[in-house]
Amino acid sequence: MAKIEKLLEQATDHLEAGEEVIAAVQGTYETKKMGNDWTRAGILIATQKRIVFYAKKMGGYDLESFPYDKVSSYEQSKSMMGHSVTFFASGNKVAMKWISDQAALQVFSDLVRDKIHGGSATLDITSTNIHDDVMRQIRKLAELHQAGILTDEEFTSKKAELLSRL
Repeated sequence: MAKIEKLLEQATDHLEAGEEVIAAVQGTYETKKMGNDWTRAGILIATQKRIVFYAKKMGGYDLESFPYDKVSSYEQSKSMMGHSVTFFASGNKVAMKWISDQAALQVFSDLVRDKIHGGSATLDITSTNIHDDVMRQIRKLAELHQAGILTDEEFTSKKAELLSRL
């Protein structure tokens, strides 16, 4: 679980202003590079705007973005090795396999299905990943508040906003 939290923290630096992680799953991403099949351990993140794949690699990272309005289908399956998701975006097949956190996958899948059908769900998020992410963000806010970077009002307002996501 600690690895997904670290990847989420790193990926958050690459999101657009105002974009927030709503759900995330960790697994093995299957893709093609230079005509060859590749697999990368990483995370799929669902934000209010898009699905993002993020993986850390030596000396850098891989990041791919899939806006919801470009996703034409979404599939979910289970095998002996774990759960999988597959979707098609702008003619590209995106697949992640070996997802072990079923609760996180359910939150992720519910959100993505709603978003690709034009919904505006924010979901009743009960996943421990989201809970942990919110708690981590609150701790960061507290550090900024203690350092005098945030005022009492700014800290209280942002903390209430984050807590409302739980």
